[in-house]
Amino acid sequence: MLEFDGRWRFDSTGPIDAAAVQGFRGLIDRVCGQAPRKWVLEHFKSHFAAAAGVPYFTSSDASWASSDLDTKMNEASENAPLFIEAFYNACEELRMQRPDITLPDIGRLNRILSDAGAGFQIDPPNLVATRNHIPISVPDAPLSLDAQARELISRALDASERALSEGNGRQAVQEVLWLLETISTAFRGLDADDRSIQGRYFNKIIGELRQRGRGHQEQILQWMMTLYGYLSSPTGGGVRHGVDLKEGLALGSDEARLYCNLIRSYLTFLITEHERLARRTA
Repeated sequence: MLEFDGRWRFDSTGPIDAAAVQGFRGLIDRVCGQAPRKWVLEHFKSHFAAAAGVPYFTSSDASWASSDLDTKMNEASENAPLFIEAFYNACEELRMQRPDITLPDIGRLNRILSDAGAGFQIDPPNLVATRNHIPISVPDAPLSLDAQARELISRALDASERALSEGNGRQAVQEVLWLLETISTAFRGLDADDRSIQGRYFNKIIGELRQRGRGHQEQILQWMMTLYGYLSSPTGGGVRHGVDLKEGLALGSDEARLYCNLIRSYLTFLITEHERLARRTA
């Protein structure tokens, strides 16, 4: 059993997203390829029936077992923690009964939960509500931001959050470090690759902040430089975008989330200041 707030068993935190239900259903079908299909379907069906608090009955054949499993999964989906626990317990029980069967690992389960925005992460023996650690939100980009830049930044932030949910702290920092690198390059007055969307965007923002900025902005930009310098140094964080250096200090999940949130907060500052300046000159 997974450990979580016992009150969730009686007062649901809410339903689990349909995309997560479909993702877990797809994993069950893959498991069915390694053992008698009806037996596997019945195994999972019994666990979801218990999670839904409804009776379990054996189906007459594999076709009905598949249809009945869908029904039980939909019923259990009304309580997200119990749904996740049902799938996890079914896998663990099956792992002991049939060690010859390959089952999805925790990283695969967490990826489904993350992609569906389920708000939970499995960290055995615990089920963690990740919405208790919602990352600092980045405001909508100003209208002047090229749509391609919006997509690039959003894609990097989403990839970072997925990596965090899967326990890949170093990868999570890598996914957003290139944004900080571009900002730092622009800050030093160097060519931040004006041919790239993000280069043009951050060059423009840094230039505007320095021309019209208030006293604190220079110090904040210096802090961004310091963070980037530490994370990218082989003797510091040892992180490079797209490259995993073995030198540097070990990066735990809590530290990785801190660094990712710091980078997000700096992005928030740059974008909101850019919007403020644009409104003032409008």
